[in-house]
Amino acid sequence: MPTRIITSGETTLWSEGLGDPAGAPMLLIAGGNLTAKSWPDEFVQRLVAAGHFVIRYDHRDTGRSTRRDFALHPYGFDELTNDAVAVLDGWGVDAGHVVGMSLGHTIGQLLALDAPKRLLTLTVMLGGALDVDFDADIEAALRGEPSAGGLPTPTRRFLDMMTLLQQPAETDEERLERRVEKWRLLNGDGVPFDADEFRRRELLAIAHSGTFEEPIVHHMIPQPPVSRGAELSRVTTPVLAIQAMRDPAAPPPHARHLADRIPGARVVEIENMGHALPLAVHEPLAAAICAHTRAATAGGT
Repeated sequence: MPTRIITSGETTLWSEGLGDPAGAPMLLIAGGNLTAKSWPDEFVQRLVAAGHFVIRYDHRDTGRSTRRDFALHPYGFDELTNDAVAVLDGWGVDAGHVVGMSLGHTIGQLLALDAPKRLLTLTVMLGGALDVDFDADIEAALRGEPSAGGLPTPTRRFLDMMTLLQQPAETDEERLERRVEKWRLLNGDGVPFDADEFRRRELLAIAHSGTFEEPIVHHMIPQPPVSRGAELSRVTTPVLAIQAMRDPAAPPPHARHLADRIPGARVVEIENMGHALPLAVHEPLAAAICAHTRAATAGGT
């Protein structure tokens, strides 16, 4: 599998291409503090089998990409969005299908606003529209209050996950088990949690990164101004918003809320999916994404 080191400003980004380079290019944008390996190989192979050349990359401050002291080298979503464009450039992709989850959900929306010519389609999941103040929603959830905008706040599982990440871990084994427990909470209660599956994935991510320590730097990045949500009405990219019905971070109807703000956007619900990618959801998730890319390629909506 070919890899490339991409330059984005003063940052270098590790990236990997999978499948036939002649296939329809697809850029996967991972969640916050996650590496390229957070997209499971089994899931990626489903996208490759559908005819896509899949590109995944390590966000800055994760994996094998540049890591710096955030206090000395702060950045925001503009830089993260520029990183995604740089990866497309580095692989010689003028326009590709983009799939973003969680943090990548936000980056995907910003790409559709600020670099629309680089997108053939956009699929987003496990996040909210740009007009949703997630930081405020988390604070409301901690107080047991509803969100100001009326959408569901993150659930108790998500709040427990945030508490978990603040707990100390003194040994590598403790760090590994904390990473697995994080995914148990995020997985939700729709699909039985297979700890061995996620432990295996975390060990792959650890081997890739060279450390058991999990980065937390992306929690420090301020959300884009909620005023940018008003711009979604001018998005022309074909957009699919996937609603994970058991998502503890962005419960339904967050995907519908986003789709209602983008002309022509569609929603697909994955019934038992939480804020994770267990094997049980790979087939319906990949099928929804690939149906979306095929329809756009064929001139559908």
